[in-house]
Amino acid sequence: MKFNGYLKLRIGEALNLKPTTFSRRHTVIFNKAPQTLDPYIMVKVDDFKVGQTHTKQKTNMPTYNEEFCLSVNDGKQIELAVFHDTPIGYDDFVANCTIQFEDLIKTSNTGDTFEGWDLKPLQQCKLNLFRPGATACFSL
Repeated sequence: MKFNGYLKLRIGEALNLKPTTFSRRHTVIFNKAPQTLDPYIMVKVDDFKVGQTHTKQKTNMPTYNEEFCLSVNDGKQIELAVFHDTPIGYDDFVANCTIQFEDLIKTSNTGDTFEGWDLKPLQQCKLNLFRPGATACFSL
């Protein structure tokens, strides 16, 4: 089932983000303190980037409270991907989650809310999705 309509997405916070292997390389080599991240979340609808949060500096539990409003045509899924903003080279992948619009439509029509979707690998992110006539709250 495809989604057509207006979507408002609010990204709240990410919890207990784990440093990537690459970001921990100096911890082992130079015996430094545990690494924190400079995370941001990229939002995609069907492989098209529709938004990105601001980068939060030196934290593994960033709070964003950022909203994205967009019109979706024939949407199948939303993807949230967390990255560590690196000063040189490509940003490091931290975690991601894919949400099917079909699941959102079924749940929103019943009045239920989603809770407990996890980012892979083993991370969490809280967000709210709003559609005209229905609201779904998610804890990812």
